[in-house]
Amino acid sequence: MTSVLGFTHVWEQRDSPRTLLLLHGTGGDEHDLVPLAAMLDPDANILSPRGQVLENGAPRFFRRLAEGIFDEADLRVRTAGLADFVTAAAAEYGFDPLQVTAAGFSNGANIAAALLLLNPRILRRAVLFRAMVPLTPETPPRLDGTKVFLSAGRADPLVQPENTERLATMLTQYGADVELQWSPLGHTLGKQDVAAAKAWLA
Repeated sequence: MTSVLGFTHVWEQRDSPRTLLLLHGTGGDEHDLVPLAAMLDPDANILSPRGQVLENGAPRFFRRLAEGIFDEADLRVRTAGLADFVTAAAAEYGFDPLQVTAAGFSNGANIAAALLLLNPRILRRAVLFRAMVPLTPETPPRLDGTKVFLSAGRADPLVQPENTERLATMLTQYGADVELQWSPLGHTLGKQDVAAAKAWLA
C-alpha cells in the first residue's frame, strides 16, 4: 500500500499487459476488491485506490447530497482527479494505459461510469456492478471501441431498474458496446455477478 500519486492505493504488478482498476463501494477501501481481481483476471496488474471523500467516516469517491442524489460539482472534480491518478500511475508503474479495465462496485461503479462519460480516454473496458447514471455530460463522449459490462440486481433497493437501463442506453448511444446482466439479488455482489463478469472479460 502506498499514498504517492495523490491516492492511498494498492499496486500489484503481474506479468501481464492488462491492468484492473478496482473501485470500491461506500465504506470500503483499497483492499476491498483485491480478492475480486483474482476471480476476474488473476493475471492482470492491480491498481486499487481508496476514495478521498469521507461520509460519516466511510470512504467514498465523491460526495452525495442524499441517497441517489450526487453532488455533481464534486463528482466532476473527483472524476478528473481519478483520471489524473490513473495517468500518473501508468507512468510511475509502467503499465499500458490503453489496457486498463475498471471494475467497480456501487459508488466505485458510479465514478467509473463518470470516467467513461467525462474522461473516455482513460478506460477501454469497464465492469460496473450496481451502477446508476452518475450525471449527463455536457459534451457527448465518443465511446466507440469501449466495452462495458453492467451487472444489476432486480431486487436492488438503491438502484431502480429503469436507472440502470438508462445508463446502458446512454453508453450505447455514445458508441460503447454494452452488455447488461440482471441477477435476482439486491445491492450486493454475488457469485452469479462475478461469474458473468469473468466470462465477459474472457
